[in-house]
Amino acid sequence: MSESRHVPVMLRRCLDLLAPALERPGAVVVDCTLGLGGHSEAMLTRFPEARLIGLDRDKEALRLSGERLAPFGDRATLVHAVYDELPEVLDRLGIPRAHGVQGVLFDLGVSSMQLDEADRGFAYAQDAPLDMRMDQTTGISAAEVLNTYPPGELVRILRAYGEEKQAKRIVSAIVREREKEPFTTSARLVQLIRDALPQAAKRTGGNPAKRTFQALRIEVNGELGVLERAIPAAVKALAVGGRIGVLSYHSLEDRLVKQVFAAGAATTAPPGLPIVPEEYQPRLKLLTRGAELPTDEEIAENRRAAPARFRGAERIREDVK
Repeated sequence: MSESRHVPVMLRRCLDLLAPALERPGAVVVDCTLGLGGHSEAMLTRFPEARLIGLDRDKEALRLSGERLAPFGDRATLVHAVYDELPEVLDRLGIPRAHGVQGVLFDLGVSSMQLDEADRGFAYAQDAPLDMRMDQTTGISAAEVLNTYPPGELVRILRAYGEEKQAKRIVSAIVREREKEPFTTSARLVQLIRDALPQAAKRTGGNPAKRTFQALRIEVNGELGVLERAIPAAVKALAVGGRIGVLSYHSLEDRLVKQVFAAGAATTAPPGLPIVPEEYQPRLKLLTRGAELPTDEEIAENRRAAPARFRGAERIREDVK
């Protein structure tokens, strides 16, 4: 069931980018966003000497991917963790920091399983409880955010995380409606957004609820804060010659990844030095020219690949102690 509904995004490109690092004997690769295990299965198959560590905060995803990866035995270690916990996970598993890992892959955003499970509340196309927690054992739901956050905070979230130009108009309608009855399901929110927006705003960009749902999901799961910690931690965990690939699905994620990679690939020396000392040399080499996009064929096969942006980098120098 899990395999039939899951097509890994930009799979060949991810594997090709990581290959020079993962073809080494004893290579360790971390799939920071395991999901249904499509990327992980392909990495374990193509790189038969590699060991995989898979992280996910969603226990149902871990159960399903565990079934999928069972044939690989102890080459796959699956861990219930959020990806900014990577350093602690590596310590717990006894991966020496001095040795590092050879590969790291992030496939950000909401997983196919979470979108397809109607009761999770991620998809605006079907009515469901407004939950949106990737780990349903902890944290607050999207309904709690909608029903309890002050109006100004809701406007900030919709603008910052959803890049929603009509944030004030939508939030005014939310506040008015929640006073009559608290929000519990997605269909009511979708209808409210449709009714609140001017006609011109509904003509472009697909479903008008898309940006609000994205903003709520990011807030509920603390996604950008987690990512801000996780990408630098992943770069730090790489051995020299190790490679990192990141698939992101909206401009906020991609911008953050771009900034971390660009900073790592730049010299930190004061301007004007005739010779740049070792401690100021770049730590990363960029492996992609800007953000690479999926091909038309990939999008035709898997429409969820359409917004994907892929960036990669290689660790070329140790941190100077």
